[in-house]
Amino acid sequence: MLEQLLIFTRGGLILWTCRELGNALKGSPIDALIRSCLLEERSADAAYQYDALGASYTLKWTFHNELGLVFVAVYQRMLHLLYVDELLAMVKREFVEIYNPKRMIYTDFDDTFRQLLKESEARAEEMKKVKQIEVPIKRQGQNVSQKAGTMGKGGKSSSRSQSKNGADDEDGRISSIKPLSNGNANGESKKHENGDVEKTTETAFDVNKLQKLRSKAGKKNETSKAPKEEQGKKKLKKNRVWDDKPQEVKLDFTDPVKEKGEENVAALGDQGKSMMDKDEYESSESEIEEEEDAKGRTDSAPKKKGWFSSIFQSVSGNSILERSDLEPALKALKDRLMTKNVAEEIAEKLCESVAASLEGKKLGSFTRVSSTVQTAMEEALLRILTPQRSVDILRDVHAAKEQGKPYVIVFVGVNGVGKSTNLAKVAYWLLHHDLSVMMAACDTFRSGAVEQLRTHARRLQIPIFEKGYEKDPAMVAKEAIQEANRNKVDVVLVDTAGRMQDNEPLMRALSKLINVNTPNLVLFVGEALVGNDAVDQLTKFDQKLADLSTSSNARLIDGILLTKFDTIDDKVGAALSMVYISGSPVMFVGCGQSYTDLKKLNVKSIVKTLLK
Repeated sequence: MLEQLLIFTRGGLILWTCRELGNALKGSPIDALIRSCLLEERSADAAYQYDALGASYTLKWTFHNELGLVFVAVYQRMLHLLYVDELLAMVKREFVEIYNPKRMIYTDFDDTFRQLLKESEARAEEMKKVKQIEVPIKRQGQNVSQKAGTMGKGGKSSSRSQSKNGADDEDGRISSIKPLSNGNANGESKKHENGDVEKTTETAFDVNKLQKLRSKAGKKNETSKAPKEEQGKKKLKKNRVWDDKPQEVKLDFTDPVKEKGEENVAALGDQGKSMMDKDEYESSESEIEEEEDAKGRTDSAPKKKGWFSSIFQSVSGNSILERSDLEPALKALKDRLMTKNVAEEIAEKLCESVAASLEGKKLGSFTRVSSTVQTAMEEALLRILTPQRSVDILRDVHAAKEQGKPYVIVFVGVNGVGKSTNLAKVAYWLLHHDLSVMMAACDTFRSGAVEQLRTHARRLQIPIFEKGYEKDPAMVAKEAIQEANRNKVDVVLVDTAGRMQDNEPLMRALSKLINVNTPNLVLFVGEALVGNDAVDQLTKFDQKLADLSTSSNARLIDGILLTKFDTIDDKVGAALSMVYISGSPVMFVGCGQSYTDLKKLNVKSIVKTLLK
């Protein structure tokens, strides 16, 4: 049974709801749908599953983009209602006819909806009956065909089985011919105009053999030509250039090792200010070059056409956009996103979401379909990459400090992504904001992990809590937090062992560490290089943490730290893929080897790079 059906505007104004459909909804499924699907550009999904407060609902929806209306149906997940999609389409069609932007109440629509619901339920019942009748008929047909086959094999049940190649019909003509078997390859039949079939003994020509012979002959010709071509070409010896001048290249960029007795191993002032403290929307080099080109270009100089403009023609005259109009632009846009390292599944979902938001809208005069699609995609990408919730680490650290507790950040991820190095970068950034930091060496699995973290701590002149190897990481982190609480340390940075997302024992140890210590922030450290692999890693980390959690409210990943961002050029799609699949924001971006090379994600620059 349908639980609820609502009609509201994109601004959030509820125009109509059916009060006669069962009990009140448990929880807030409509709010969850708006947050998780409509605002996150997942409106192209077939349905949304809501689980909260002991209630399990399935939500389906449709839009009227020209009027800005949303139609949502809610029903119990255990019920598979086949008529919901058809009902929503009929409700949309009928409601649009009476819709007036100045009206707020539509009580007269109750009778219309009641009638539409009865028609949909009756049609669904008829479809069920038809399916129930069709299944026995199909089974009977299969049994009849099986019986006929067995009777034919016996050779005595019917007159048709007596002939090998066919059976005599009532008028004496051959009505069916069996296919040639492997042992009888010379049989061939010809059909005359009067319907008679004549059997001939000409051998059928095998086309596959001809293709094999041609392919073999082509390979032989290529192999025979190759040595002749190589003999015709003479290899020229390059002249060697002798340079007597010694190359003055500094190969060792590490700092000189100082003796244990000396103080101030690495002064913080040597590194400079962290990139995190710079403006997030600072213009990149590519944007500056574009602005200079725009200033230097005269009005008489022709402008360069973009990849969208060269493909599509302008559409004018206030025409209504249909799916067929959008498909060429969306296909080109999907290909463009995939070349930027966006996962194929996510690129397809984004294009479907944009199509759902544009279908049915009127296109203004002298407006291109391509520019309309690109603008809609740009707005969608901005909404996805912009964090939906405010995550201010410095503010949260000061709030925890006022409560007398240390702020705990846990770094998780797969092997070799740079967790320890970027943990040191975060520590360096926090030290520049006059906060006391302590490192916790909870990677008790990999050899050399404790020594690596100890080196960073010595260079940054901050304390480190360590217990060696082959210890329980959850207990090491717990003791480190207790030590920080005694010493009034503001932030504890917990380093964990790198583990693959399919490693069950290590994932169970990580889940225990998070459940026991309840950190304030769980950061997933991923490489910007791996592209689609990062989506799989992040999804399985979240899934494992949810499955292995001992509490009802499982603690999942809160944010993302992308490393090696300076090595990917314009292949920035991994950031979009990871944010889309998890809903967690990219909080840090690693872009170098020094402690200062940590910055915020420039959302506008990422969107421009994805669409250029």
